[in-house]
Amino acid sequence: MNTEVKQLEEKIEVILDKHQGDKGLLVSILQDIQTEYNYLPKEAIIQVSQGLGVPLSRVYSVATFFKAFRLKPRGRHLINVCLGTACHVRGGVKVLETIEQELGIKPGETTKDLKYTLETVNCVGACALGPIVIIDDKYSGLMKRDKVKPLLQSYD
Repeated sequence: MNTEVKQLEEKIEVILDKHQGDKGLLVSILQDIQTEYNYLPKEAIIQVSQGLGVPLSRVYSVATFFKAFRLKPRGRHLINVCLGTACHVRGGVKVLETIEQELGIKPGETTKDLKYTLETVNCVGACALGPIVIIDDKYSGLMKRDKVKPLLQSYD
């Protein structure tokens, strides 16, 4: 067993102990794991199932039911591109395409170096500033294709 897997198992055990192995606290346990790893590793889900004595299918079903849980690693920087009506009409799709080209990923994907995760949203409620790109909760409005590269470089 490699060191990384052993450390994961030890951290999951601490989280299970913190919640006293209470099956009713499954969501809280998964939240703590995600806080620790920024997603829910497969090995952690298996260990939670075994540690709580609940079927793996139940743990997986909870992990996939809530949108807040992720089963794949997410990048250090989360990029959301608004594609609501106002942003779409003002060029949001072109901005998204430029980000895809710059990073080499599509919405729902993460760069290989785990630096960025790209997602789209339907509306962020700031229509007058569209198109909008949000990186780590910081809004950049009136985006244009030529502003994408400098924006991304500001996160290097």
